[in-house]
Amino acid sequence: MLRFLFAFIVLAHGLIHLMGFAKAFNYGNITQLTKDISKPVGLLWLLAGVLCIATAVLVVLKKDWWLIGLAALALSQALIFSAWHDAKFGTIANAIMLVAAGLAFSAWRFEQTYKTDVQAGLARTRNLNAGVITERDIQHLPAPVQRYLTYAGVLNKPKINRMRIVFTGEMRDRGKDWFTFQSEQHNFFDEPTRLFFMKGQFFGVTVPGYHAYKNGSAAMQIKLFGLFPIVYIKGNELAKAETVTVFNDMCLMAPATLIDPRIQWEAIDDTSAKAVFTNHDIRISAILQIDDQGRLTNFISDDRYAISDMKQYRFSTPLRDYKNINGYNVGTYGETVWHYPEGEFVYGKFNLKEIEYN
Repeated sequence: MLRFLFAFIVLAHGLIHLMGFAKAFNYGNITQLTKDISKPVGLLWLLAGVLCIATAVLVVLKKDWWLIGLAALALSQALIFSAWHDAKFGTIANAIMLVAAGLAFSAWRFEQTYKTDVQAGLARTRNLNAGVITERDIQHLPAPVQRYLTYAGVLNKPKINRMRIVFTGEMRDRGKDWFTFQSEQHNFFDEPTRLFFMKGQFFGVTVPGYHAYKNGSAAMQIKLFGLFPIVYIKGNELAKAETVTVFNDMCLMAPATLIDPRIQWEAIDDTSAKAVFTNHDIRISAILQIDDQGRLTNFISDDRYAISDMKQYRFSTPLRDYKNINGYNVGTYGETVWHYPEGEFVYGKFNLKEIEYN
């Protein structure tokens, strides 16, 4: 709602600038501007209007707009000074644009930290020789895991060294309402890395958050407008929690990586297996539940900390709605569930929108 209100203000501001252009070229009877305007200056009024209108469009489309917006308000304010008596109230709109542009720049700069980390990962893995997964690569796995990898379609395809995922969904904390989000993440598997950037919607305001897991350590930041810190967490508990999350990503979204030598497997029965994943001396375990068709239906771990109180509870991610995307069968809807002493609590709902490998 705030985004559309701001876009409307900028659009109206831009349309008002067209009066200066009309005055200069004698289009209509523009009595609101009493001072004569030359044609070259009239063209500047037109340019300012166009820049404001373009800014409003970019705001509606959720594109980076702050640079064009700053150019628009700078030109606009210069023109307002030249016709101060008639146009001084336009300064109010420019002040609103200046504050909004500053906040938009802060959000952009915060997101750039994520993009810089992504570029480093891409540069590191760009020339890796993946090779092809064969029957021999999966023979050591428990039977249900072999069934899952066969169903997922990883055989005779390249080994996975990185992936990009886009989700939409909803999240909540205990005692709080759901909020919607959209996220993009990049995972790298040579050195287990998870870079997760989320934009949550709270009362019409976008609140960005960045979870970074690199070199066996993790940090989580949430900033209002990318400027005002709301949450900043790091430490051993978060590192262990994010190691579980990294392995969860591998199991649910990149089953081709389950041949990784850092994973130790233990057969349980025909529909489940236990995995122990070790990275940088952090050791976590999980149970994978796999149906008769070979679909992974749930991932369960007792090694993940809930960030809200830094206590360990059972964590699970039931998965369903498998679809073939880019030649792989992957689940497209999943939930994240805490198993608190008082009962199960679904705190996240994830809809897969895009996934790319290598």
